[in-house]
Amino acid sequence: MCSSDLDGSLSVYCGFDPTADSLHLGNLLGIVVLAWFQRCGHTPVALLGGATGRVGDPSGKSAERPVLDDDTINKNTAGIKAILERVLANGALDAGADVPAAKVMNNLDWFGTMGFLEFLREVGKYARVGTMMAKDSVKTRLDSEQGMSFTEFSYQLLQGYDFCHLFKEHDVRVQVGGSDQWGNITAGTDLIRRLADKEGAWGVTFPLLLKADGRKFGKSEDGAVWLSPERLSPYKFYQYMLQSTDADVVRFMRMLTFVPLAEIEAIEAGMSAEGYVPNTAQKRLAEEVTRFVHGAAGLEQALKATEGLKPGADTVLDAATLEALAGDIPTADLARDEVVGKTVVDVMAATGLQKSKGEAKRMIKGGGAALTVAVAGAYGFARAARTVDAASLARRRHAGGDRTGQDHHSQAGRGERR
Repeated sequence: MCSSDLDGSLSVYCGFDPTADSLHLGNLLGIVVLAWFQRCGHTPVALLGGATGRVGDPSGKSAERPVLDDDTINKNTAGIKAILERVLANGALDAGADVPAAKVMNNLDWFGTMGFLEFLREVGKYARVGTMMAKDSVKTRLDSEQGMSFTEFSYQLLQGYDFCHLFKEHDVRVQVGGSDQWGNITAGTDLIRRLADKEGAWGVTFPLLLKADGRKFGKSEDGAVWLSPERLSPYKFYQYMLQSTDADVVRFMRMLTFVPLAEIEAIEAGMSAEGYVPNTAQKRLAEEVTRFVHGAAGLEQALKATEGLKPGADTVLDAATLEALAGDIPTADLARDEVVGKTVVDVMAATGLQKSKGEAKRMIKGGGAALTVAVAGAYGFARAARTVDAASLARRRHAGGDRTGQDHHSQAGRGERR
């Protein structure tokens, strides 16, 4: 990478296949690497696998991926594109400098119009079967009981052509990917030498993000850490990072944040110093990664929710924060007539916050319940949060819509304060 051929600004790409409608924490490392190149004055290119996603990458897989229908792949591609654009924009904003704009492309744009015979004639004749067979991902699968389909065997050639196309048409000189992508990356550099008859294409790999037990972060694991706020709220994402172990937090900070290494070393040293406040490093990690993934607004929402849901907290959560939390903590939906004119005791029992009105009265008398009243939007939602250990949320929603929105606001408010 020190060659004079790489002087000046470069275009660097990383690929993301649409195997789900959201990327996950394991994918974030590739985006971080692109963002680092961007901060160094290079142009990041995120490549959507609208075509390769229809085949499936066998790298690191013991069995063939299930085939997704076109509608699902298109939906997944749209979801991943939105995430890549948002996160890369957050990274550029956080860089605080005039950095090159990120590009998001889709390999279906060039594969979609290419026929099978054309691909064999223009690309396949430059591939060497012996070289393809020697890839670790191929040898591992061929030695397995299930074997490997021709479709999966061809994947490396498709990804290789991606690099070749980007090299020729967009002057993309570098491909980055996880360590399990080395075989696919070298398929591209080899194809460029043969098809384009040029040197100057480079591949860079990075270690995979692993859990403490050595497993990869992925969507197939229980509790996948999704990057989409629709799949996992900023609050839950922040909480996941906050719960990183002391053994993982420094490693994650080095791999997933832009905190200077000297500062990370100081944080690590402080963890073993006298007077260290537990979870200080975890809080910094959670803030940095949540800001990168969900932006400043997402981080603010996560911090506000974290503070407001602490047992006994006096923090008032606004309606937008409560709405965002509705999928993360226990909720209940009541029709307006089940709230208006009712006592708080009635509502607590109706929502299941307490098993009976008697238990609700005893909790209130003992100071174990608090009520927050807020008005939200045209529908006149009235929100009430109980700040006890269970951090439950009672949600009241008018079932009839917005026919008399202003009256709904005032009546709901009066009803809650009884």
